[in-house]
Amino acid sequence: MSLQWLRRRGVDPYMAALAGTVGLAALFPATGTAARSAAVACDVAVALLFFLYGARLSTRETLAGLRHARLHGLVLACTFVLFPLLGLATAVLTPVPLTDQLRTGVLFLCLVPSTVQSSVALTGAARGDVPAAICAGTYSSLAGLVLTPLLAAWLLGSHAELSADGLLRIAAQLLAPFVLGQVLRPWIGGFLGRHKRVLAPVDRGSILLVVYTAFSAATAQGIWHLATPGALLGLTAVLLALLAASLAAARLGARVLGLGRPAVVAAVLCGSQKSLANGLPMATVLFGSEAGLMVLPLMLYHQLQLVVGTILAGRWSRAPERAPTPRAPEPTTSAARG
Repeated sequence: MSLQWLRRRGVDPYMAALAGTVGLAALFPATGTAARSAAVACDVAVALLFFLYGARLSTRETLAGLRHARLHGLVLACTFVLFPLLGLATAVLTPVPLTDQLRTGVLFLCLVPSTVQSSVALTGAARGDVPAAICAGTYSSLAGLVLTPLLAAWLLGSHAELSADGLLRIAAQLLAPFVLGQVLRPWIGGFLGRHKRVLAPVDRGSILLVVYTAFSAATAQGIWHLATPGALLGLTAVLLALLAASLAAARLGARVLGLGRPAVVAAVLCGSQKSLANGLPMATVLFGSEAGLMVLPLMLYHQLQLVVGTILAGRWSRAPERAPTPRAPEPTTSAARG
């Protein structure tokens, strides 16, 4: 089965690989020595991933983006204030019964920073402000290195292993490689820029290894019976509600701040997105062997935000003079028409 065959049928090869990795972990989980080796490899892969993030991030572009202060403030407020409040409300008010692990996973999803790649791609497709989207996603990712673990310790309590040792582990595994990449950027940034295609599998391969390790541990603990079809259907409904609320809130905030249409597009898309690439490694550090089902809401939300974002970007690109008005997400079956 080739990548072209998947793309012709509207299937994102990366999402197919994620689903396949989860299936592989369910059928052939790493146990014993293999599990320990996979955990070590996962730690190395995550450190490499954040090193590459730091080495690719242009400090000059990041500082230049400060002129969009209102937009960035809105995105940060949506990501680290609105979403946590929505997550807490979901845990208390949702009529959909979810297991403890899935409820915790939904709340963790709400603490994860915004993404860069998909936000930028969708903003460009919708004729929005791409440089602003790049900076907004970047600032969110940087803030998330500090805010996500702190919010997790505060809101998730005993679920998140955030002691002094936990903070040191996050600093050593995520923040230190990122800073090292920034320090070495003047010498290796050009090389990385010229070899994006070659290095892309490193990013995605690292995430797939994190997924396999986390779901292997989940399988070994025998918790797959909790992810029943009914639970997954209820989880999807909750995540769609979160996505709809974040889209509407970001649009309202952009209108109140008086942003122009290109900035509105960037704010709405960046303010409603969550980063799989940043969230998964953080989950393995925070939750350890319990990360399996905890990251399932994040993986599902990531797919939903891509489908809905693509539909919205298509509509906005056909009406460039009108300010976009997000609607509630449509059923997945409508994706083919977007």
